[in-house]
Amino acid sequence: MFACQNLSQTEQPRSRYGIGTICQHLLTNADVLYHTPDMDTTQTLSQRALSIARQRGIARAQDFRAAGIPPAYLTRLCQQGQLQRLARGLYQLADPEHMEAGHSLAEAARLAPHGVVSLLSALQHHELTTQLPHAVWVTFHHKARAPATFPFKVEVVRASGEAFTAGRTDVAIEGVKVPIYDAAKTIVDCFKYRSRVGLDVAIEALRDGIRRRKATRADIMRYAKICRVQNVMRPYLETLG
Repeated sequence: MFACQNLSQTEQPRSRYGIGTICQHLLTNADVLYHTPDMDTTQTLSQRALSIARQRGIARAQDFRAAGIPPAYLTRLCQQGQLQRLARGLYQLADPEHMEAGHSLAEAARLAPHGVVSLLSALQHHELTTQLPHAVWVTFHHKARAPATFPFKVEVVRASGEAFTAGRTDVAIEGVKVPIYDAAKTIVDCFKYRSRVGLDVAIEALRDGIRRRKATRADIMRYAKICRVQNVMRPYLETLG
């Protein structure tokens, strides 16, 4: 740390800047070194900030504050192209090499923690589709408020009661807890919202889900009754033998 001591009149340097201005400049532009017991090596605050972003995938401003990193360092890292500001208080590494395949799902969970990843995005996570979603599909309770803006395209779906809560699980992606529907519930939802995702996608998911044992017929029919699509799905289940 740079220490700024009071200087006597004779010791002050001849400069048009006051000693306070000089000290402030040094503190603003220097990377402060610190050491904590759980660290083997001393790191600069900038290095620590990047480490937090790398570990968490998507980090909140409070994560950096808890580590003693001032907001000015985050601003500087963004200006240098090392960090990316996703939204107010949310940051990630700018280097895509450190991102997992489900990175956008983690982003959605951070921005909308009350939503549940569903439909095509959930199918892709469960490896039950050959489709590449053009957006992140998120289901919200019909009374919940979805964020007005996302840094990527989002398809919002509404549900209520058991149709919203049934089949919800949590998976960890880039250190983020991501709410997502299980495979059986996702398959049923595809039939329920077949006008949006396509009947061919729903049939493919049903066939692959049973063949690859990612969903049981019992679970599928249980969710189908909850979502009131059992009559729609029954013929397709029967054709699968």
